[in-house]
Amino acid sequence: MNPVFDREFEALVEKFAELLTGKTNQETVEKVKKWAIYNHIHKSMPALASHWNQSHPEAKQEIRKLFEEIKSLNEAQRAARSRSETSKASEDQGE
Repeated sequence: MNPVFDREFEALVEKFAELLTGKTNQETVEKVKKWAIYNHIHKSMPALASHWNQSHPEAKQEIRKLFEEIKSLNEAQRAARSRSETSKASEDQGE
């Protein structure tokens, strides 16, 4: 593939991970990639996801943990963003 495209796409995925979880470390970015791919497969080809889950029960548990972790990070990110926006709004009103 085109190395420029590869870098630009990696930057896109990293930004997505940051907006989703608040983190940009390599481990989190890799988790977000797996989460996004599995999420897409689950929605676009549910029979394939179901078959895979039945064939690989241990991996299914790992996916479940991954989804819970991403959800938790996303909720924490949203709460932090909300607190930040509330704090900024309070400061703006005080001026």
